[in-house]
Amino acid sequence: MKKKIVRIKDIAERAETSKGTVDRVLHNRGRVSEEVREKVLQIIKEMNYEPNFLAQSLKTQRTYNFIALIPDPKTDPYWEAPETGLAKAEKELRQYGISISRFIFDPHDVDSFITKAREASNENPDGLLVAPLFYKEVLPFFKEWENSNIPYVLFNTQIADVAPLCYIGQDSYQSGFLAAKILNFGLPSACTMMVVHINEDLPNSAHLITKEKGFKDFFVKKGLTDKYKVIGTELNFSEGELFDDKLNELRKSEKDLKAIYVTNSKAFEIAKYLERNHIKDIKLVGYDLVPQNIHYINEGYIDFVINQNPVGQGYWGIFQLANYLVFKKDISSIKFLPLDIITLENLEYYLDPEQ
Repeated sequence: MKKKIVRIKDIAERAETSKGTVDRVLHNRGRVSEEVREKVLQIIKEMNYEPNFLAQSLKTQRTYNFIALIPDPKTDPYWEAPETGLAKAEKELRQYGISISRFIFDPHDVDSFITKAREASNENPDGLLVAPLFYKEVLPFFKEWENSNIPYVLFNTQIADVAPLCYIGQDSYQSGFLAAKILNFGLPSACTMMVVHINEDLPNSAHLITKEKGFKDFFVKKGLTDKYKVIGTELNFSEGELFDDKLNELRKSEKDLKAIYVTNSKAFEIAKYLERNHIKDIKLVGYDLVPQNIHYINEGYIDFVINQNPVGQGYWGIFQLANYLVFKKDISSIKFLPLDIITLENLEYYLDPEQ
């Protein structure tokens, strides 16, 4: 059965008032008595009225310029997925007068980020979608955007004590906690587990520090610190041989190492090492369905991947700006995405390009 379209005229007739009065109530402007306002709002709710935003945007010819301040996917393939989500949102929202400009920075170069953030600010956009990888350097821009009344949405990295319109992504603490729980089930005997940050500026990566804390806190809260030893390390490398040397040294000093938790999308780097050295007795957990991780899930060297839904992060990040600026909806300050656990057995269900 086709859903009936509710018009302002229909609301006015039931409320026994004018279309102009209903319009003033809808847009919260002009003088309307409280009694009439309450009556109109109740009828709007009863009739399940949905504004025709397309007609409104065509009537006003209002356009919106959003900027996506995002890392270069050519530098790290992880960022291809948020771009896919961003492009999908752009296609759906184009009819509402929304355009999106990309300001691409090198995720390993802080000066590149500062330059692109400055260029984005100079454009004075209607809204910003930002991957705030560099914690210290992004803070002054937050203040600048707030002073200029430019709403901004953060994705991938949640930052405390700032006031974005919304954060889109996972709960970093809970994802670390979940990784520990997975490994605890898989390794009931006492052993050593290692938290690894690969090619990251850790002091400037608040979300990775939070993941490590969540991982370690699991064993504290479950009273398992006597049974499981958890160590943390950073691996920054350019040559595979040096990478192998570092891991060989760690394995030599921790002879009962049975699990490695990688806090970013580079679990495949550990998987390459395990494959080269024919190691099958170390459980490996990481993040994201980048092509290299998919390969090593299939090869049996990555046991679990926690999917951060990067496509959804890009998609919903743009939509939150549109919901606030165009569709005038109330926006929750946090939109956590699900913590999906992916293994070889369910991998194929997550490879649909439409998801």
